[in-house]
Amino acid sequence: MAVDKSMNVLVVDDYKTMIRIVRGLLEQLGFRNIDDATDGPTALEKIQAKDYGLILSDWNMSPMTGYELLQKVRADARTKDIPFLMVTAEAKTENVIAARKAGVNNYIIKPFTLAVLKQKLSAVLGEL
Repeated sequence: MAVDKSMNVLVVDDYKTMIRIVRGLLEQLGFRNIDDATDGPTALEKIQAKDYGLILSDWNMSPMTGYELLQKVRADARTKDIPFLMVTAEAKTENVIAARKAGVNNYIIKPFTLAVLKQKLSAVLGEL
């Protein structure tokens, strides 16, 4: 089944340059409806207000980490099945394991290329 590239996508990162980079890569892959948030609480507000088909979140943010955001998304019956990718420089094995246990769909280590993003998204959403 083809991936619906018109789905709403949320990019969460406290570093605006990273949001621009991820948005640009997603646009190169054909995604057009991309929102962003610079912290977890703002992301949660957006997730409650709109239906998203994909969330990409940084790990290291405050006041809420990407890991805490993932836990909140997974704890809500309405949002628990949204594909969630952690996009982070945190390559520690214990973080990857914790994120997997919390229900992350995939994990992307910064820096990454368009090819890596496409491969990780395809593993979660289906062939792009």
